[in-house]
Amino acid sequence: MSCLQSWPEPIVRVQALSESGIRQIPDRFVKQPADRPCFKETTSHVDNIPLIDFEKLKSSDESIRDETMELISKACREWGFFQVVNHGVSHELMANTRGIWRDFFHLPLEEKQKYANSPVTYEGYGSRLGVEKGGKLDWSDYFFLHYLPDPLRDEKKWPCLPITCRKIIAEYGQEVVKLCEKITKILSINLGLNEDCLHKKFGGDNERGACLRVNFYPKCPQPDLTLGLSSHSDPGGMTLLLPDTDVAGLQVRHGDDWITVKPVPNAFIVNIGDQIQVCISFFIGLKKKKELGSHNI
Repeated sequence: MSCLQSWPEPIVRVQALSESGIRQIPDRFVKQPADRPCFKETTSHVDNIPLIDFEKLKSSDESIRDETMELISKACREWGFFQVVNHGVSHELMANTRGIWRDFFHLPLEEKQKYANSPVTYEGYGSRLGVEKGGKLDWSDYFFLHYLPDPLRDEKKWPCLPITCRKIIAEYGQEVVKLCEKITKILSINLGLNEDCLHKKFGGDNERGACLRVNFYPKCPQPDLTLGLSSHSDPGGMTLLLPDTDVAGLQVRHGDDWITVKPVPNAFIVNIGDQIQVCISFFIGLKKKKELGSHNI
């Protein structure tokens, strides 16, 4: 949370810039050469992040269940990302969620401005994250809101247009939280912990946190000079990404390469955040120490 009550400079909506017909992006959006999009050929032998079918976890064949659990474990260790299908979230709800947010970002600017955010909480309609004066900006607008815990949830800050927006946000949030619980249970088991261990560590039913960020990437006249979202790692426990169905824009780091993720229809992209990655590294380290110790007996 920032101590600033307002942004250090006037906010310019990226969508408005894009729709103005500019042919050159402002200098504020031009990244340093090392930070620009990477389109070079990769040295990796893989061309996409792992794909996990959760339906196989229900198989009557124990070997299929075990194999799927191991695929998840390997994806977390080697990638920190995977795509998941047959996850239990309605495909219709996923499509409706994309649709209402697409409609929101195409509302008149004055309507969206009713939800303009500040650096105090970042909640609402925004176009920048950092508060550094003169800092480089990303080519995107966004909407950020809190879903959990309940004391932070304020549905009055959720868009009231399109008319079904608040209803769909609530339904989508509920289903995605359930999916996150399912994944944390799997991760706990894979780490040799009680199945509810990570769930409890992240606050349990009463104190767990969940937020929603919707990114809107307007058409850019010079896409080779900027990024919709700068390279980063997610600091929380886990992020579930609902990708655009038409454009593949997400890149993830794998070794020395940047791999462009090819979204699978009706899949979520799961990003294991820094906090769970630390847990995975810690418990794998403990296992390695136990194995090394056994060789010295």
